[in-house]
Parts: sequence; structure tokens; C-alpha cells
Amino acid sequence: MRFWSSLATGFAFAALAQPACARSQPGLLVNPFVGTQADFGQLSPAAVAPYGMVQLGPDTTPANHAGYDYDASIVNGFSHTRGVGVGCGGAGGDIRATLVYAGDLPAQTIDKRSERAHAGYYRVTYGPGIVAEMTATRGSGVIRFRLPRTGRVRLSVDYTRNYSKHIAARWNGASDGELRASFSAGTVCDAGTYHLHSATRLLHNGRTVAARWDGDQTRQAALTINARAGDLLELRTGVSSIDPAAASNVRETELGKRPFSEIARQTLNGWDRELSRLTIVGPRHEQALFATALFRVMQTPVAIADPDGRYRGSDGNIARISAGEQHYTSWAMWDNYRTQMPLIALIDPIRAEHIAKSLVRLYQTGKRRWATQTEPFLTVRTEHAGIALLDFYRKGITGFDVPTALKGMAAESATLARMTPDEQIEAAYDDWAVAELAADLGQHGLAKVHQQKALAYREMWLSTFDHLGPDADVVKARGLYQGTLAQYRWAPVFDLPWLKTVMDERFETELAAFFADNMFNMTNQPDMHVPYIMAWAGNPSATDAVVSRYLTQPVVHRYTNAAVRPTPWVGRSFALSPQGFADGMDDDAGAMTGWYIWSVLGLYPLTPGQPRYVVARPQVPKAIIRPSRGPMIIIGKSGAGHLSLNGSPIGTVHLEHRQLTGQRP
Repeated sequence: MRFWSSLATGFAFAALAQPACARSQPGLLVNPFVGTQADFGQLSPAAVAPYGMVQLGPDTTPANHAGYDYDASIVNGFSHTRGVGVGCGGAGGDIRATLVYAGDLPAQTIDKRSERAHAGYYRVTYGPGIVAEMTATRGSGVIRFRLPRTGRVRLSVDYTRNYSKHIAARWNGASDGELRASFSAGTVCDAGTYHLHSATRLLHNGRTVAARWDGDQTRQAALTINARAGDLLELRTGVSSIDPAAASNVRETELGKRPFSEIARQTLNGWDRELSRLTIVGPRHEQALFATALFRVMQTPVAIADPDGRYRGSDGNIARISAGEQHYTSWAMWDNYRTQMPLIALIDPIRAEHIAKSLVRLYQTGKRRWATQTEPFLTVRTEHAGIALLDFYRKGITGFDVPTALKGMAAESATLARMTPDEQIEAAYDDWAVAELAADLGQHGLAKVHQQKALAYREMWLSTFDHLGPDADVVKARGLYQGTLAQYRWAPVFDLPWLKTVMDERFETELAAFFADNMFNMTNQPDMHVPYIMAWAGNPSATDAVVSRYLTQPVVHRYTNAAVRPTPWVGRSFALSPQGFADGMDDDAGAMTGWYIWSVLGLYPLTPGQPRYVVARPQVPKAIIRPSRGPMIIIGKSGAGHLSLNGSPIGTVHLEHRQLTGQRP
């Protein structure tokens, strides 16, 4: 069954060029060019390690929100940070390195035929034939330039080329060639400010260049070097939330004196290990799209603790974690609590536990809805963190301070926005999570208070959504965020039994009409769960039909985040091509690729916080889950095409998490 589009003319996949012996490595199946064209996904082919800080890749003209566009013909340099399909104007673009021959302009022509990328690696030839290769570890990046001819070359490192608002920068160059910097910029949507530090060294044919950098110390540092044809220049940079000296320690610890090839190989091995947690059986092109989607899921949140355990919190203060742990930030919870976080909980419960601890620390240090002015890394927003924590806890991920989490969730309730219809539903979901976790912990008084708060949205729902009016298909009607009344009508996933009771016989008929009238928006999160409500209500064949259509066929997409399109965009929602995504669909930190993965598996976490899945028809013959803790799980198709678990057909529309993972009740 095909769920990708035909390859674009002239589009060369690095993964498809790998030798046959390499094809079993999922990291080589990954194609980072998927979703990098124009506004299709807002992604980048940057080299990155699993959940890594450094996203080292090209900055082009033109560019999408992540600094690159597949159709671009000009490269301006290579920067070390960027968001992952995050929308607005993006964020990152820090530490942009540019290498050209003396006298040439910084903007150089790309040789598109030369571009190659797989998980953790990117390569391109540009200008007169300079070859640039990139790889990354969690907190460090390496750029290796190979020079085509003898001459003087000019290398610059710019700290002001941010995709969002540039705020400040300051660099210092020592006589031994060490280049250290501190810089600040706006986070995604310029909603806050992040502050980072870096330390860079330049190697020439493997030897450290001991020369002092020159330039404006608030903008750009530069060096001019005499080089011969075939010479290698290698820029090695560490990044830290602490200070420049800490960034130097990150670089020396994570990179050391290892050659580029060894660093790239170890990063690829790390990706192979992580991507092997969830694999599918099928044709290689199906595996490639699946591995590429999982690759995007595994890029956020970002691990920011230095090797010595230190990190800065969102309050700007330095803290330290215990050995063997990690601290995460770079949140996009409003988007990915629905799909990406439950997927991490299933395939990597050990990492989910560290993420849970990080969220608890965020509550303890003054969690805010959007980014603060003292962020340690670029980030977006943190709504619904409490729902993710409840979901983790009920799935057996309990190694975090649950009472402290509950205390933070309950305190946050008083600060939640409740003005517009969608805000009231979303706040109700958060209150529901407080009530459920409080009940689980035996705090029945607190549970009762928040249960009442959660159900208070019902009066608004009855007056606004029970019978839709002429503004039902107007994006942002009545102050809604990126959606319509017809879409947000189905948002109370925590209260579906009540919705079904209230609507009575209209529930299923109006669900069917929602899809028949093409009011479903696959390009954003507010209604991404609605296809699975039909299976929840007892009509799995209707779910299968809708999901299969959006996975396998060109469909009509009517919406942008701001309006109904004058002319619908027609195409596949997910494709193995530079476009990759439907027009206007941001991946949103693994939210949309997470939906894709769940849909291929034939399972869906309809209500995060309830440890169960809606069962649908798998799109592949077999999927194998090798979680970081617990037994292997095999999902397949039964003889009738329905989902099977470890060889046994599943005859229900719901599957408990403990049944899926083999946990004891």
C-alpha cells in the first residue's frame, strides 16, 4: 500500500544511494530533505543527534522557517541551531559559519546534485567546488570543509543571523585560536528570549589554528588562511546554556580529538539505536518514510544538560542533575502532547521519565504558558504539560515526583486562559487531568474541586457547539485559535461519553457529515484526533476509510491556520519527497509525524491521560516495538486485515496500555 507521493523530478535521496549492506540501518533510511520545500513541513536537512541541541545545517536564499529551502540555489553559510517545524518565523540560526575564497561574496551557488543527507549527517558542494560536511553530537557540531584549489580563504562566524529577533552578542578570541561567545535571540514567535554560549576551534589538516580572530566583537569573527588544494578545514563548536567555558568543556568532552568520520559514525549509530525502537516490515520506500517520520519525532524536546550535569532552567538559574539523568527543554507541548509525547512514552519510557522530571522542575521554577525572557534554549510553549504527566504516570512511568507535579498542575489552573470557546475546552482538559491525578493519589477533595472546574465548560459547549450556525466553517470565528467551530466541536476528548449522550443520534451522523463536507483539517492539531472518534463510537470501518485516504491518496485540503483557502490545495498529506507534507502543514515538533506513525500502526492515543488506545486497521503487515524498558511488542494484521498483538487478533475497539506493553494490572 503506497503512502508517499512520486519522487519529484531530479530529487536525489541520499538513503537510496546507500549500498545494499547499509539498508538495514534505519539511520541511513532517513531522508532529512523530506518536508524542506517552501512551507511544506518547515524542516531542515541539518545534522542532529537524537534529541540534540545542535542542528547544524545550511542557511539558504530563499529559506523556510528553519533556514533552508530545498529549491534554493544560494547558500549563505551553515548555522548550529534551529527549531523543528515550529511555525511563526522559526527560531535559531545561531553561530553561522561561512567559508569562501578571499574576495568572493558570502552568498554562493549550491551544486544541488551534490547534496546528501541521512540521520546525523549533511553534505553539499558550493561555489568554486568547496565541499562542506556536517555532523553533530548532543551539544557539539563539526563542519569539515574540503578546498578545491590553492588560495587564501576567509572563514567567518556570525552571531547575529537569527531567524527570530536578534538581541545581543559578544565574542572573544584568544591568542591560541579559541573563539568563545555569548548571544541572545527571540524564541519561536518572539514570545521570549533564549541565551546561549559557544566555544569554537578551527583545525587545518588536523592541527589547531593558533591565530587571533578579528572583526566587530558584537557581530562577526573572522580569520584569513592560506590553503592548498585538497586541504581540510574543520570547525568544531560546543554549545552550552551555562557560559563559554562550559561550552568549551562540552566540545572537548563530546568531540575530543576524534576524527570527523568517527564522530559521524557514532552519531549514526546513536540514530540506528533510537530508530530501531520502532520499525516496520514492508518495501524499502515505506520503511524510509516511516523512519524519516520517527527521526522527526526524536528531535524534541532537547537535552540541554552539559556532560557535568549542569544546565540553566527557564528561570535563568543554574542547576545540576544526577549522573545518568538528562534535563530537557525546547517545548512545543500545545502541539505534541497529543501524539508525540504518548509515542515516546510507549517506545522509550526511560526517556519519558527524564522528560517528566524536567517538566516537574519547570513547574517548580515558575512554569509559564509561553517562553520566558530567560530561556536556556529556543522553545515555544508549555500548555498541557500536566496532561502529559498524567499520561506518563498512568502508563507506569512513575519515577518522578508525582505529588510535586500535581501541586504545580493545580496551581497552574488559576492562570489558564478561559475567554474563548477553545480556551475553555483546553482549560477544562487541564483541570480534568488535575482531578484524575488527584484521585489517583487519594486527594479526593482536590479531585472534586477540579472535576467541577473541568465540567464547567459544558454550558458553553451547549450554547456554542451543540447546534452550529453560519460561522461554523470560519477559521478563528469567535476568537478561536487556528481552527473552526466545526473542528473545535470535537475537542473535549476527555468528555466524549457526555458529548455522545447530549448529541444522541446526531453524534454519528454529524461526525460522518464533518468528513463528507470536507471540514476536517489534516494540516493542524485542533481536530487531528477526530477520525478516531468514529472508531471510539463503534464504527472502526469509518475510521479506517478516512485514515487510509489521508495516508494513501491525494486529498483536498481547504484550510490554512488563518482562513479557508480560496482555492483548495490538493495533494498527499504525507509524502516521501521534498514537499513531504500538505501545503501549510508544520510538523510542529513531531506532532504531525507522530500522527502519521500512530496511523500506520493502527493505534491512536485518543485521550492522552487515559492509558488506552483506539484500535484501527494497520497500514503495514507488521511493526516491531523494542521499548527501552519492557518486552518486545509485535503489531500485525490478522487474516481479516484487523490489528493483531503478538500474533493474537484484537477484537475490540480499545486496547489498554498495559495489554499492549504486557504490564501487570
